[in-house]
Amino acid sequence: MKEALKEAEKAAAMGEVPIGAVVVKDGIIIGRGHNKTETAKDPTAHAEMEAIRAASAVLGGWRLLGCDMYVTAEPCSMCAGAIVWSRIENLYIGTMDPKAGACGSVFNIVQEDKLNHQVNVTTGILQEECSRLLKDFFRSLRRTRDQKPEEEKK
Repeated sequence: MKEALKEAEKAAAMGEVPIGAVVVKDGIIIGRGHNKTETAKDPTAHAEMEAIRAASAVLGGWRLLGCDMYVTAEPCSMCAGAIVWSRIENLYIGTMDPKAGACGSVFNIVQEDKLNHQVNVTTGILQEECSRLLKDFFRSLRRTRDQKPEEEKK
């Protein structure tokens, strides 16, 4: 999770929502990602998607059998679906997302028994650090927004 936090910090430095993810196979990181949606102008450029793409490139295929993902914040429905379809075995989540999380908070896509694969989920890994990074980012964003003249806010 510490490596996923490093990825989240990269996103924050770029002005992106600070979420990071890594994919691990046999104890080795084979995929890394951090949010790039604003930078890439791509709604699919979430940390989890970036890490899955990188891991798939390393393994030479889309099935990430025997792989684990560590992500600083609970994945959204798009990312949860990609985690299921890529056959990730274990998902380790830093902090949950009660507004948009799809791994137990709002939905639980990764453990839906109607799908062909279910993922083992562990939550609360370095929860305080993961949560603080997000809270600090959004607090700073609100402070910046609130300091703008009224004309710019519109």
